[in-house]
Amino acid sequence: MQFDLFYEISNPPSLARSEHAAFGQCLDEMVLGEQLGFGGVWLVEHHFMPVYSHSAAPDLVLAALSQRTSRLRLGLGVTPLPYHHPVQVAERAATLDNLSGGRLEMGIGRGFSPAEFTAFGIDMQHSRTLTSESLAILRQAFGGQPLQFSGQHFQLDNLPLAPGVLQRPHPPLWTAAVSPDTFVWAAEEQLGVLAGPFKPWAMVRADIRQYRQHWQASEAPRTGMTLGIFCLPDGKRARELARPAFEWFYRQLFSTTLPVLEKLYPSYEHFHDLGRFRSLMKLGINLKLLELAGMVVVGSPSECIDKLAAYQEAGVSHLLCAVGAGAMDSALVQESMHCLAEDVMPHFRS
Repeated sequence: MQFDLFYEISNPPSLARSEHAAFGQCLDEMVLGEQLGFGGVWLVEHHFMPVYSHSAAPDLVLAALSQRTSRLRLGLGVTPLPYHHPVQVAERAATLDNLSGGRLEMGIGRGFSPAEFTAFGIDMQHSRTLTSESLAILRQAFGGQPLQFSGQHFQLDNLPLAPGVLQRPHPPLWTAAVSPDTFVWAAEEQLGVLAGPFKPWAMVRADIRQYRQHWQASEAPRTGMTLGIFCLPDGKRARELARPAFEWFYRQLFSTTLPVLEKLYPSYEHFHDLGRFRSLMKLGINLKLLELAGMVVVGSPSECIDKLAAYQEAGVSHLLCAVGAGAMDSALVQESMHCLAEDVMPHFRS
């Protein structure tokens, strides 16, 4: 199981830092991640979520990171395809692949925020068809041939693209996956899946089982799981420090998903299936509940090793670690990164 880093580039008031400092500190942590042996870095793309996420242009952050590192895989986790023209997505992805020397991991998704769809003038009910057509165009673009496509949303006539991707046949392709149907679709499309942290681990574990059962490609299935994690030699200290940060992060996360849970949006039925958690979310989130749900891992190295074994056994190949959940002082994040690298990660190397 590979350990990667995951970032929203949050900037909670408790940290009292500027946006400029937030970007700088996150980049410093990512560079440290390469030195410590983490495998990659994944950035989300979110809009109109001040405080919670400043990662509106993740490819620019990864481009900057590509010039300060040489080994880290650089993951877009994910690009919401309905918000962008697929030709521009292909061009920017290929540029990043070249700048990084062929280290791009290309994650795609539908997006989930009604506010984002409204602001960008996209009808949410078309998200599936937009994503499907955009993915087909991306694959054709990565193949190096002029684009020729006729669909419901896009008409492209013999367009030559430059630059081309450096990796062959193309950068690894991933998709965000929340609903069970998406896990099955990802397997059929031979895409890696990026899961969590929207629902309890028991539900995600069942989805991963379905994904692996439907996987038919000769290469091994790729499963990424995003997880809030904080590990220190003193497990009690780790829990005391993690409690306010993790509870803040998940309150912010659930506040962005509740609008979808409250209303049945076309083609987003599974979010509504999670509606039985609404009362729980509204009553309040606490660290103990998050730990019981398998949505965070906090404690000493031995405690974290015991908990993380379940994710490896379920088939998680990439653990996307939100160390400190983006809401802790950078010095503490780096302290935990050292602890993970020295005392936890060696237990999961194949």
